[in-house]
Amino acid sequence: MGTALVVEDSLTEMQILISCLQQAGINVLIAQSGEEAIATVNNQKPDVIVLDVVLPGCSGFEVCRRLKAGATTSDIPIVMCSTKSGEMDRFWGMKQGADAYIAKPIDQAELVRTIKQLIQH
Repeated sequence: MGTALVVEDSLTEMQILISCLQQAGINVLIAQSGEEAIATVNNQKPDVIVLDVVLPGCSGFEVCRRLKAGATTSDIPIVMCSTKSGEMDRFWGMKQGADAYIAKPIDQAELVRTIKQLIQH
C-alpha cells in the first residue's frame, strides 16, 4: 500500500498512529524529532509523512517548509496532525505546504482515508 513516516514525540500517540496505519496495510517508519524526520526522509523517501506540529528541536511547520522546499522531497505529501485545531492553525499548516491538516485527537478513519488518497495521487 505504501510507506508512511510518522513524526511524533508522544509515545502514546505514536503507538496509536502505528497500529492504525499498519491495520490499514501501510508500512510505517518513525521519527521523534524534526531533525530525525528530515534525516529519515532523505534516506528512505516515504510515500507520505504524518507530521506532528509540536516537536523537540524544529517544529512540524519548519520540517514541512524545509521538505517542501527540497528538490527531492517537495513531492512527498504531508499530513499535519496537531492539538492546535483552530482555523488559523489549519491555515498556517496549509500555508507551509501541508497537503492535509488533521486535528488531535485523531479520527483514525479520517487519517487512513486521507493517507490513502494522498498515496494514490
